[in-house]
Amino acid sequence: MIENDGGTVRAVAWKELCPWLNILRVFRLSIAFPAILLGAAAILLTAVGWGAIALVFSTDSPATAWLDPYAKCSWLAVTDLVPNKPALPGMAELHKPNMPANAGWQPSGPVFGPWSLLSRPAWEGLFNAGLPLSALACLVLCGLWGVAVWALFGGAIARIAAVQLAAQERMGLAAALRHAASKWPAYCAAPLLPIGGVLLATVPVFVLGLLLRVGFGVLLAGLVWPLALAMGLIMTLLLLGTLFGWPLMWATISTECTDSFDALSRSYAYLFQRPLHYLFYALVAAVVGGLGWLLVQNFAAGVVWMAYWAAGWGSGGEHLDSVMGVYGSKPLEGIGHAGAVVIHFWAGCVKLAAVGYLFSYFWTASTAIYLLLRHDVDATEMDEVFLDADAGEQTYGLPPIQTDAAGAPVVNDATPPTETAGPAAADGPLK
Repeated sequence: MIENDGGTVRAVAWKELCPWLNILRVFRLSIAFPAILLGAAAILLTAVGWGAIALVFSTDSPATAWLDPYAKCSWLAVTDLVPNKPALPGMAELHKPNMPANAGWQPSGPVFGPWSLLSRPAWEGLFNAGLPLSALACLVLCGLWGVAVWALFGGAIARIAAVQLAAQERMGLAAALRHAASKWPAYCAAPLLPIGGVLLATVPVFVLGLLLRVGFGVLLAGLVWPLALAMGLIMTLLLLGTLFGWPLMWATISTECTDSFDALSRSYAYLFQRPLHYLFYALVAAVVGGLGWLLVQNFAAGVVWMAYWAAGWGSGGEHLDSVMGVYGSKPLEGIGHAGAVVIHFWAGCVKLAAVGYLFSYFWTASTAIYLLLRHDVDATEMDEVFLDADAGEQTYGLPPIQTDAAGAPVVNDATPPTETAGPAAADGPLK
């Protein structure tokens, strides 16, 4: 006899009803060692490059003032983002003597913070008219350096995230870097293509600007000023798509293994077709990532402080303050100062790993948001990702074929199938 359960609901597939819940997985993926290592190495390389560029193009322009901490000491500008003592919000007085003094950027969470920092050269160049040539060259080179560094490391993080989020498979650090290196030109070109379009649209407006130097030219420029407004519309659309959609470009290439043109078209389409969805996903990721940053930052500060605290019982409070460099303490000299520098270096390594979380979360969240937007716009399943065969995987070809006495094809069992190493022909999207 068939039992009637009355239509009782046995289980609810919440991730199918609310796909954005997949964003909750981002924190766990972003604190994995490969992702944090890639993020830490990339932000340190970025800071060192920016500091070197700022020293070469030394300028007093306000548009490049944010580079001063990187020019002074790139290491401190990054590691001082994490204090020496843990403290929850509202308890900042616990570590006021050790608050960051050299950090040039205070992150507003691991979503909007990295986005604002990596977009800073573009923002400063666009919203400061009439910049000196040296300041403009400094900002352009900083932007290109940032693109070059994160095209490799950000692409690797996004690739790890895409494989884990979609295929539920782990990807090693070496495999992720190989993928990013093979796609490095596409990663670099994706955000630069629309910038080139903006420069082309600037040319006719630049010519009109020359006419503004004389009175009669102002009248002529006024008659054709709608052309300048049309070019302004084109430039605005290109810049909006680039400034808000460039993280999706990296995620597209990492997920689809496609080229820069496809990454550009997909990111623009998803951004302009689902802007509210994009904003909602970004806000959810920001809330989750902000709570994660509070945990990671205080965990790293706790590791540093507990080492100092335990050592303080043997050295005494005054000597420990001198080693830590607390404001107002007696500075160390000679070999003691050298030892304190080494201690600060090891403590800085712990802090650098915490800062690496900011960027590992940013790229992992960008990939998760891309998968959600792709599902919304193209109705593509969340588990579709292009997988490459492992370069070290052994693959086997077909056995040799020969003909028998009657002319019919037969398999030659005496000869084993050929063994090759490298990607197989079975590469392609995985569902």
